[in-house]
Amino acid sequence: MFSFRLECSDPTSGARLGVLETSRGVVKTPLFMPVGTAGSVKATPHEFLEELDYRLILANTYHLYLRPGTAVIAESGGLHRFISWPKTILSDSGGYQVFSHRELVRIEEEGVQFRSHLDGSRHFFTPERSMEVQGILGSDIAMAFDDCTPYPVTVTEAADSMRRSMRWAERCRKVVPQGKQALFGIVQGSTFVDLRLESLEKLLPLEFDGIAVGGFSVGEPKPLMFDILEEMRDRLPVHLPRYLMGVGTPVDLVRAVGLGFDMFDCVLPTRNARNGTLFTWRGPIRIKNACYRCDPNPIDEACRCKVCQRYSRAYLRHLFVAGELSALILNTYHNLHFYKELMDCIGTSIRDGSLAGMRRRLEEAYQESGLV
Repeated sequence: MFSFRLECSDPTSGARLGVLETSRGVVKTPLFMPVGTAGSVKATPHEFLEELDYRLILANTYHLYLRPGTAVIAESGGLHRFISWPKTILSDSGGYQVFSHRELVRIEEEGVQFRSHLDGSRHFFTPERSMEVQGILGSDIAMAFDDCTPYPVTVTEAADSMRRSMRWAERCRKVVPQGKQALFGIVQGSTFVDLRLESLEKLLPLEFDGIAVGGFSVGEPKPLMFDILEEMRDRLPVHLPRYLMGVGTPVDLVRAVGLGFDMFDCVLPTRNARNGTLFTWRGPIRIKNACYRCDPNPIDEACRCKVCQRYSRAYLRHLFVAGELSALILNTYHNLHFYKELMDCIGTSIRDGSLAGMRRRLEEAYQESGLV
């Protein structure tokens, strides 16, 4: 079972409130998905995610295919049972690894030859194989297999990559007909507006259950990304969920919601937590900085998470500098709490018409950090 219902939209900004429903529960949009590449959000037990009221996480097909392997997951009854996560899962197709492991892949019309980053073994991923593996995983939402175009790239290279992805999207749709497993198509085309619009036009007749926009956050100038998203806004189907992949900072999220996007994922809150950067409503703080050595205050006095309710900046700095594993867990918990609260506040601001003001406050708070 899969459905998306649009509840309301802001006629001024295009921001939307909706409800995404699968057989494993209801998720309100706009939403942020923590990234659990190998079936685990780093430094975060699943009970913490449930405590924070996350209802949808992302897992990666390619990484789970390599380790522990489809046989182990199938024997366990699917990914939900294997990782003990009863709520919704979206599985990335492995297409992003075509980009991130570029030096280990060879792209052909039929598919992609991967050389494993774990042991050097060779594996051939086709659109059909990606759909087969995602079917074994049993994810609630599968993603079409695509070629995530790198940046910079020539217009010819971008066009070739995008059109190959569109041919692969057709093959994915044939393997996963409507009603079998929710399947999202992915718009590609790098930083060329005409290619992005062509990609979208090729996807729409295939009647995917959602439309994702991929191939951003790969090194392109951020203003250019938002210019392209704005060009696409009025052409995206209203009745389908819109997923902006791999984005982003708190400011990115509020800006993208204002352009009509509903779903997001990014490693930023968890990776930054492990590197000692903590998000607050007044901007990020680097907890390892010497200025926090004797600071008795919480990370954020306005934050209601259990880390801020109990621990001081001085103690968290001590844990991080000392290399204690608990530092990674506590930092990650706080950042994921912040991102969940951020999305909830974005939803409230759409209802009361204050999204533009919220965006201005975040831009001011994050201006000096570079995370805008």
